[in-house]
Amino acid sequence: MHPNRAFRGETTKRHLTFVRDRVFGTLSVNGPEGPVMAHVPVLLSEDGRVAEAHLVRSNPMARMLDTPLPAVIAVTGPDGYVSPDWYESAGQVPTWNYVAVHLRGTLTRMPDDILRDLLVRQSAAYEARLAPKPAWLIDKVDEVALGKLLRAIVPVRLDVDRVDGTWKLSQNKTEADRNGATESIKQGFGSELPTLATLMRRRDGAK
Repeated sequence: MHPNRAFRGETTKRHLTFVRDRVFGTLSVNGPEGPVMAHVPVLLSEDGRVAEAHLVRSNPMARMLDTPLPAVIAVTGPDGYVSPDWYESAGQVPTWNYVAVHLRGTLTRMPDDILRDLLVRQSAAYEARLAPKPAWLIDKVDEVALGKLLRAIVPVRLDVDRVDGTWKLSQNKTEADRNGATESIKQGFGSELPTLATLMRRRDGAK
C-alpha cells in the first residue's frame, strides 16, 4: 500500500465494496523459496471477514496448506500512467494512478466436502450479475464430470484480519494539475482509463 496518507482515506466499507465489485484477485503466501501466488475469483462474506476461493489441487499453494498460513489477497482496479506534461505546474515527475485493496489474514484449506456448496454459492453470486440471463446451475453438469472437477480442486478460505486500500487519484495535486491529468489520462495507457478518469474527477475519489 502507498504510504502517502492522501491516498489512504477511504473507508473499510468502500474497500470491501470494491472487492465485491471486482471479484478477481491475486492470492499470495510465503513459500520456502519465496512468494507463491494464485489468481482466483473471491467470494467475500457479508461482513467482509471471510474470503472464500478454490485452487487447482496441483497448485503449489494448495500443497502448502497442511497448516494455516499468513496470506494476502490483492485486488486491483483501473490504473494509468500520468505524464508530467499534463500538469499546469512545472517541475513535476511521472507517476502512476491506480486503485488497489489488500485483504490480509490467515489462509486455511477447507474440507473437500464443502466444495460443492462453495461452487454453488460462487456461481450464484456471479451469475446474478448477468441478469436477466437465466442463472447457470451446477445441476446442469453431468454427475460423473462434476465428480472429476471436484476431485481436481480444493476449497480455501482467508479469515480477514486487516483491510488496506490505496486510491491514488492525484489527490495530492492542485485542482488545476488534477484537472489537466484527468482530461489527458483517457488518451494515455493503462487499464480502464475512462473509469480511472471518472474517479480522478471527484476530488475524494468517492462514487
